[in-house]
Amino acid sequence: MKFSTKCVQAGYTPKNGEPRVLPIIQSTTFKYESSEQMGNLFDLKESGYFYTRLQNPTCDSVAAKIAELEGGVGAMLTSSGQAASFYSVFNICEAGDHVIAASAIYGGTFNLFSVTMKKLGIEFTFVHPDADESEIEKCFRPNTKAVFAETLSNPSLIVLDIEKFAKAAHSHGVPLIVDNTFPTPVNLRPFEFGADIVVHSTTKYMDGHACALGGVVVDSGNFDWQANAAKFPGLTTPDDSYHGITYTESFGKSAYITKCVVQLMRDLGSMQSPQNAFLLNLGLETLHLRVPRHCENALAVAKFLESNEKITWINYPSLPSSRYYELAKKYMPNGTCGVICFGIKGGRAAATKFMDSLKLAAVVTHVADARTCVLHPASTTHRQLTDEQLVNCGVGPDLIRFSVGIEDKEDIIEDIRQALEKV
Repeated sequence: MKFSTKCVQAGYTPKNGEPRVLPIIQSTTFKYESSEQMGNLFDLKESGYFYTRLQNPTCDSVAAKIAELEGGVGAMLTSSGQAASFYSVFNICEAGDHVIAASAIYGGTFNLFSVTMKKLGIEFTFVHPDADESEIEKCFRPNTKAVFAETLSNPSLIVLDIEKFAKAAHSHGVPLIVDNTFPTPVNLRPFEFGADIVVHSTTKYMDGHACALGGVVVDSGNFDWQANAAKFPGLTTPDDSYHGITYTESFGKSAYITKCVVQLMRDLGSMQSPQNAFLLNLGLETLHLRVPRHCENALAVAKFLESNEKITWINYPSLPSSRYYELAKKYMPNGTCGVICFGIKGGRAAATKFMDSLKLAAVVTHVADARTCVLHPASTTHRQLTDEQLVNCGVGPDLIRFSVGIEDKEDIIEDIRQALEKV
């Protein structure tokens, strides 16, 4: 099937007499005829459903669709994008391990890595995504277990050179994990450029309507865990909590995502509800239609802003003037996303006046849904960071994150025009 058909059809195929639309299996538990069969499910000797904290038919259908869209062997839905980022790393790391992460990432993820996971004994070294190979090389340690980055950073819109980071990670026998939330698989499929694990905040473009929190971890199946067995004992040695099962031996290319589900989700929860998975699926069915509209509108808005004398700077990778234009053409030739970053003369005060004067665009703590919205990250999503950390993340005090929706582009531009006149 072509990509657009997968958005609509993948993940769920009803049999004769079954519901045509993916049903919501709103049950915590599932009935079986014998204790032996239930025991086999708990021992991973048989596949099936017994408790929604681990797996649920609605959630699994949606996860399967996303895995197909990204080109992976399997996926796991989570309760949020933050949970997906946590699970993706924690699945292969433990106390005493080290991870390299791009410094230009979402503020919540930066705090998760630099504060919360540090308390768990996992240390992170942050490197700028524009760093050259020698700078990245210096960050590796004997206990480094993964490299993490965003393919298109939130909110600074730095385009990641995926092949550069994948080469560095693989030369040290560790996987590259990337957050592909902003481009979505419509515009970028990171596995095709060497990434090994992909995460998304499905709350954003995948959901599309700002109704359901969620996240997903997708496994490419390409990383050879067994070839680097000493680094990843959780996957390559027996798991005592499952009577000594070894994931790489029992599940092959699906070892990583299987462990993520049956061990981490079992113990930590953070599952996506069947109701939210159902809503997410409704969004996925139109993803291939919405993302091009977001990109078309955003490019028109970016060109308007670029020509306005009150705009001091603008970053939108699809603009020829962007320093990331060539990388964007390489990795995302059909478009990047609907988010634009820019600054206004007058700094923070002018930015506040501008946002408060908007009528169509809403000031909300969200991004990347059907409706146009705007935010000042330095005082909201990234306010927990120090000034130095803000600079490292590419978030200046004057940066405005403008998420262009799928309304008529002329209406969006007119709203911006009238707001700028009041600055």
